[in-house]
Amino acid sequence: MALVTGAGSGIGRAVALALNQNSFQVILVGRREHELQKTAAMAERPGMDVAPADITDAIQVRQLFQHVQQKFGRLDVLFNNAGMSSPAKPLEDLSLEEWKAVVDLNLSGAFLCAQGAYILMKTQTPQGGRIINNGSISASVPRPNSAPYTATKHGITGLTKSLSLDGRKYNIACSQIDIGNAATDMTEKMAAGILQANGELMPEPRMNVQHVAEAVVYMAKLPLDANVQFMTLMATQMPFIGRG
Repeated sequence: MALVTGAGSGIGRAVALALNQNSFQVILVGRREHELQKTAAMAERPGMDVAPADITDAIQVRQLFQHVQQKFGRLDVLFNNAGMSSPAKPLEDLSLEEWKAVVDLNLSGAFLCAQGAYILMKTQTPQGGRIINNGSISASVPRPNSAPYTATKHGITGLTKSLSLDGRKYNIACSQIDIGNAATDMTEKMAAGILQANGELMPEPRMNVQHVAEAVVYMAKLPLDANVQFMTLMATQMPFIGRG
């Protein structure tokens, strides 16, 4: 049994469908129920459960994991994927509301879901499970004008390490996948041209999002005595090494 946040589009949708193809039952989580239903309709196998929720709301997250426990009895994999970026603008022009919107979803939402999964995995029989966090290459190096997004993705790395340490005694493994330029709606602007550290606009190569889905499935299917702690998956020719 796997739960995917942000499953109504992009990476979340691709990963949910790939898990379904690999015999996982999948719980689809996101704010937009109609998009989750589209994901479920694309599945080749039965076993998709649509569970709309706003993961920035602690009450809704608690109800989500109660639903998982009551309906399925256990959770084996959480893919903590949902996220957003702020408008690309100079730091001095960012509002507190723009900052908080990104922090609430990317970091606090990921924490709330990880906490819900951790509690369930700790108490279920057999004990344990796997949490996979979507980091981003911004967890290592920033793009220009991306302070909220970059700060939250650095925070995800800290969350991953803490979950890995604290989960050991309960057989809970935690991984992080840092993705660079997967071809989704969110990265369309990169193909046209995006601001670089030197101030130039430059198109960036992208890779098929299916590669990300296959990587997450690999991580998800490992036995709990093995773990991919961190994986970086990126378009080969994109500026990353030497960036910033």
